[in-house]
Amino acid sequence: MRPSAAGSDRAAAAPPPRVLTIAGSDSGGGAGIQADLKTMLSFGVHGMSAIVAVTAQNSLGVHGVWDLPADAVRGQIRAVVDDIGVDAVKTGMLSSAALVALVADELDRVDAPVVVDPVGVSKHGDPLLAPDALDVVRHELLPRATIVTPNVDEVRLLTGVTVADTTDLPRAAKAMLALGPQWVLVKGGHLTGEAVDLLTDGTQEIELRGPRYDRRHTHGTGCTLASALASRLAYGDSPVEAARAAKDYVSGALAAGFPLGAGIGPVDHGYRHRR
Repeated sequence: MRPSAAGSDRAAAAPPPRVLTIAGSDSGGGAGIQADLKTMLSFGVHGMSAIVAVTAQNSLGVHGVWDLPADAVRGQIRAVVDDIGVDAVKTGMLSSAALVALVADELDRVDAPVVVDPVGVSKHGDPLLAPDALDVVRHELLPRATIVTPNVDEVRLLTGVTVADTTDLPRAAKAMLALGPQWVLVKGGHLTGEAVDLLTDGTQEIELRGPRYDRRHTHGTGCTLASALASRLAYGDSPVEAARAAKDYVSGALAAGFPLGAGIGPVDHGYRHRR
């Protein structure tokens, strides 16, 4: 006898962890919402999205940015949170002061870890955050973060601290912690030498080391790392466990980065599946 629909539902496997990304769309597919969802799929979680802005973007740069209306952004977040629920949230490019404030308010409705990637500029140097949004990021978004993942340029934008080499990472992390997140992962990928990131909550300091690859095709590394972190947190990993897993994944994706178009190609989010 054919099972009923209700019986089929009861027999189905439990759903995977649910991760919501709140970020901008990258039409070239290397960063933003697209990179986030590819990363989440690689980690076996159910990725969901709230698109904050649409970009016209390719390997050569960002050619246009269009913010979505506030009601559209709020509607996407609430549709997901109120019905499906979330086990972790990742925020990326938020574009304007108004949208940063909106997202920060909506995070108060979420009882789950939040990973904030404080995106300021693109890999090509194009601005992705309005100057008047910096204070809103500092005072409204970062205090709601479980982990914030700035690179050294974003540290300078948000705190004024300049990171010249790895010895400056503890000072940078302390300045970021003063803005209110529970944990900070300062990414040293823009420095020379070994690729060293520093994870700290103010008491523990963990260095995450990895090889530095002499590769041009690095588009999407920040989005990928933050999404990997959120995915592992959704499984219940501690911040330290999640950061180690995320670092390992990003190192492999960087090593497998490939040319696309005439400029900077993306990291390979699917490298584990093509081994």
